[in-house]
Amino acid sequence: MPQHPFRARHRISHALDYQAAFAARLAKSRGPITVFLRPNHLPEHRLGLSIGRRVGGAVDRVRLKRYIREAFRLDRPVYPHPSAGGSYDVVVSSRSHNPLSLNEYRERLRDAINAAHREAEKRTQQTDPS
Repeated sequence: MPQHPFRARHRISHALDYQAAFAARLAKSRGPITVFLRPNHLPEHRLGLSIGRRVGGAVDRVRLKRYIREAFRLDRPVYPHPSAGGSYDVVVSSRSHNPLSLNEYRERLRDAINAAHREAEKRTQQTDPS
C-alpha cells in the first residue's frame, strides 16, 4: 500500500498565502466544509486550515483539523492539477456542525476540490482564448 506522508512542504504557513487563496474568490462548499482554491506553481498541493472558534471548543477544533489533514493526506495524489501546470493551494474552513466520520470528510473535501478545479479551469479558458 503506498504511503502518502503529510510533510511541512504540504502545509500553507504564511499569512500572505492564505490571503491570496481567499482573494482568488474561488470557493466551493460541501456541507459544513468550504474549500478555497488557488493555483500555485509548486509540484505538490498544499493545505491550509482556517477553523474558527464558532466550530466549537479547542478539542472539537483540533479533532476537525486532524480529520481534514488526514482526508487531505489520503486523497492528495488523486486531486486534479491545473492544466497550466503546478498544483493548488487548498484552504479549508468550516461552519459549526456535528462531527462526521473520516470517510464523510474525505468525500466532501474531494467533491469540493473537484468542483473548485472545474470552476478554475472554466475561468482559465474564459480569460485565455487561445
